[in-house]
Amino acid sequence: MTWPMLFGVVALMSFQLVDSIFISMLGMQPLAAVGFTLPMQQLLIGVQVGIGIASTALISRALGAGSPRRAKHMGGLVVLTGCCVAFLLCALIWLLRIPLLTALGASAELLPYTEDYWLPWLVSAWLGAFLYFASSIARANGDMRLPGLMMVVTSVVNMLLDPLFIFTFGWGLPGAAYATIVACLVGSGIMYLRILKRHWLDFTPGKLPVMPALRDIFNTSAPAMLSQLMPGVAALLATRIVAGFGGAAMAAWALGSRLELFSIVIVLALTMALPPMVGRLLGSQQLERVHSLVLIAVRFVIGLQVTVALFWLASRWLIAPAFAPDADTERYLMSYMLWVPISYAALGVCMLMVSVCNALGMPMRAVWISVLRLFVCYLPALWVGATLAGMSGLYVGVLVGNVATGLLSWQLYKRGLQHLQQQNRTPQSHREAEIQGADG
Repeated sequence: MTWPMLFGVVALMSFQLVDSIFISMLGMQPLAAVGFTLPMQQLLIGVQVGIGIASTALISRALGAGSPRRAKHMGGLVVLTGCCVAFLLCALIWLLRIPLLTALGASAELLPYTEDYWLPWLVSAWLGAFLYFASSIARANGDMRLPGLMMVVTSVVNMLLDPLFIFTFGWGLPGAAYATIVACLVGSGIMYLRILKRHWLDFTPGKLPVMPALRDIFNTSAPAMLSQLMPGVAALLATRIVAGFGGAAMAAWALGSRLELFSIVIVLALTMALPPMVGRLLGSQQLERVHSLVLIAVRFVIGLQVTVALFWLASRWLIAPAFAPDADTERYLMSYMLWVPISYAALGVCMLMVSVCNALGMPMRAVWISVLRLFVCYLPALWVGATLAGMSGLYVGVLVGNVATGLLSWQLYKRGLQHLQQQNRTPQSHREAEIQGADG
């Protein structure tokens, strides 16, 4: 269940990394301007992932209950609702772009770059959400290959168009966003044609009680959305701290963020594949097998991420000069690659624990893991490190915060599992109701 999504996510992260390389050729200012979109992008992704989780849960539940008609009508409602919410959020970001950039610490010299880039970037972000909702519907219907294939197709199209739009046509930084717009249009056209052909989607109004269905979407997506939005809020605060060290530090932070996404790509794919397996074991009350499965995943993630960290450590002398547009950015990126990647193992464990807790019917425990990770471990450590030792201290703070997060999330997962195991010994008639209250 993991490998189709793995290829797709690898392709997605690859195009983002290639995107950064092409943009870095334009100079430090365009790359720093892209860095200021990262927290906004995380907010947008948090909303669409929360709604996507709701669509997957509600559609699969309807299919399991033998109601394919309700499933396809629910899919149509999810797409309409998600696209409207994403559009409103994109419009709000565009209208508030100057106050947001000022609050994030963008200098006056960067504003012309952000002014040209943000509108096409927001259009590409909305189209990306439109494509993501189609992928969620396909996954809910048990098709992992189609979403994975579309990730590969859109990424390849984007990478092919990047140099054409950025350099050949002379569009510069906005050309990168235009390439993403075309890629998302191609992917959306293919995806929606396929899911409509398979009768997985129906936009016919009046076939489904709208208000109860919207309430179901909200109740299912709200905890997941909250959990997904918090990294965006934390990224806003982290960006504000980094921006205080100048444009070169901001450019290195943008490059390091892309390296992080590329490094945890397998973990991201695993978080998509693990919940259905955990859910089936929970449904059959095989909680010991749940823990065995989670242990296998955790050991794999730790071993994999330590290997990735050693690779970045050994190759940083080659990668940093190749990616960085100037000497100052290279120096900051070298320091980033020395301290931060080793913490990806603990970060991967935390991501798995959030995914597993959601699958075990403990969404609020997943939210608490995210809250404690970002606002108790990550941001305080980052701020203390930056205050004591500048950007190098900030990177050490990221390391300390992620390691603390991994340990804390593991303990919270184990306590939640023990709570479920205790409830498993109660009479059958009380089990379902008590599982819903397991978050406490």
